[in-house]
Amino acid sequence: MKFLNSRNIQTIVIVLVVSGLLFLALSGYLTPVFNLTLNPLISLQSWLSVRYLSARDFLTTPRDVTLLREQNAILESQVTQLQSQLIVLEERLGEAQVCFALLDFGRTNPQYDYIAATVIGREISPFLQYIIIDKGTEQGVRYGMPVVTQQGLVGHVDAVIARAARIKLISDSTSVVNVRLQSAEIEAQLNGSLTGDVFLDMIPLDAMVEPGDVILTSGLGGNFPPNIFVGQVLSTQLRENALFQTASVQPIVDFEGINAVLVIQNFEAVDTSPLIPEP
Repeated sequence: MKFLNSRNIQTIVIVLVVSGLLFLALSGYLTPVFNLTLNPLISLQSWLSVRYLSARDFLTTPRDVTLLREQNAILESQVTQLQSQLIVLEERLGEAQVCFALLDFGRTNPQYDYIAATVIGREISPFLQYIIIDKGTEQGVRYGMPVVTQQGLVGHVDAVIARAARIKLISDSTSVVNVRLQSAEIEAQLNGSLTGDVFLDMIPLDAMVEPGDVILTSGLGGNFPPNIFVGQVLSTQLRENALFQTASVQPIVDFEGINAVLVIQNFEAVDTSPLIPEP
């Protein structure tokens, strides 16, 4: 009986002590005690945590940096490969677009047979205006054959060997093309120059020529087929006491950007020079 009473008393005392401590803690009376006892432990824990993180970073950073450098090198290599592939694809796309355009020109002008050729050289200087193509006599290219792109007239074959040919551009200073103005049905001559500029000559004085007028080959002279687009009139000039008007011309073909051409195979140029009276 005495044993049970002592147990009960101990339980009551413990409950009272715990209750008292809880009351004091909730009331804030024990805060200074907690700060005094826990702050050193918290500071020690923080100090140990900082030291642990520093040691871990010191041990793992070199490995991470090496890994990042390896991954960066791999990514840079992949980016370089993708850029190279993109350049190749863009070039192929450009070539395909040119081929489709040339094919479309051939379809819209089925009266001619064509030899497709790639430009492998060019000489555009104050004295020579020509390009070199990769087709020659072995592929059926002959001297005098007209050369076009999907845009319009380029020139004619000026020299040819087995596997290459030289094309004189209409901008060459020795080039002369008989043309007509589509709107006014006026015939004239298209001439090149040493500067590479193209102009019209032999325009009648009473002809009404306006900027923007379309210029086509006339077929006269026997050097080029008729109705091939050449360019447009930029401006006209009339000199005092001149017998004819002249006009500056914007060619439709960008001679510096030609990559591929069509040689008209079944057109035979006629040399009419023996029929022209000597001056």
